[in-house]
Amino acid sequence: MRHALLLCILLCLVPAACAPSKIRLFDDYSDPLLESVIEGEGPGKVLLLPVRGFISDEPGRGLFATRPSTVQETAAHLRKAAQDPAVKAVVLVVDSPGGSVTASDILYHELTRFKEQSKAPVVACMMGLAASGGYYVSLAADRIVAHPTTVTGSVGTVFLQPRVDGLMDKLGVQVETFASGDKKDMGSPFRQPTDEERALFRALIADLNDRFLSLAAERRKLSGERLALVADARVMTANQALAAGLIDRVGFLQDALAEARGLAGLPESAAVVAYRRTPQPDDTIYNPATAALPAGGLKLVDLGAAEAALSVRPGFYWLWSPQLP
Repeated sequence: MRHALLLCILLCLVPAACAPSKIRLFDDYSDPLLESVIEGEGPGKVLLLPVRGFISDEPGRGLFATRPSTVQETAAHLRKAAQDPAVKAVVLVVDSPGGSVTASDILYHELTRFKEQSKAPVVACMMGLAASGGYYVSLAADRIVAHPTTVTGSVGTVFLQPRVDGLMDKLGVQVETFASGDKKDMGSPFRQPTDEERALFRALIADLNDRFLSLAAERRKLSGERLALVADARVMTANQALAAGLIDRVGFLQDALAEARGLAGLPESAAVVAYRRTPQPDDTIYNPATAALPAGGLKLVDLGAAEAALSVRPGFYWLWSPQLP
């Protein structure tokens, strides 16, 4: 068996010594972004930009490949688009439960900065889920279109910290901490927080949440009953979000493309493009991938809500995930 495996590896490597081109066993994100025309033609372009999965500034690492973080990949797309004057509009395709406060805020900042530099309108198209940080990112858009079955909203902030003190008591294990101040180990998983620490955490959450809620009120012109409805951090269907003023219309991805073309003054036949790191056969507007999957099916998209629930680090999040405690 060992000899057969070595023979297979040699058969893969020997042609590399003769061929001038690079041969890789696994595709990954090391290739540069290249433009792929999905449909249409003409000098003016509409860029499809996916924001998918758990929003983070941490790269994803697998057995055979490393994927950039959501922040890195989105920033790379926006930089390439800003360098192409033919890109007249962007459709942000959002399918995300949210993520970390800082990563979500960076994406909002980068999108706003791109709009200021390029003068290109941005239309957000919400797919299955665009909640919490996913909605926060969408607020950077000039128009928001939600799929008829979208779940969105969850305008709120949560602090996540696993607790292990009960387990340690059962095991008879203790952790002794020496700190410079009595709040230095606030949030430690090895002990219960004091009432004062709980109050401090609530104040931190309120401050971060004010940023989210104020931005939603400003961008969506919310006040009174509508603002109070959003402030309890509930999730909503597309129709409920439309009634609450969180989105502009209910429609499909084609409707979001039509909105983008209209805002940019482009004809219906304008080219729709996406940036890919590896060629995608039979490419369509519904393809969120920028690189091909490596052998073994290792996913190269950001973590979904269920996976994030198992791997999330302690911290503050604009995230909606029923899997989380």
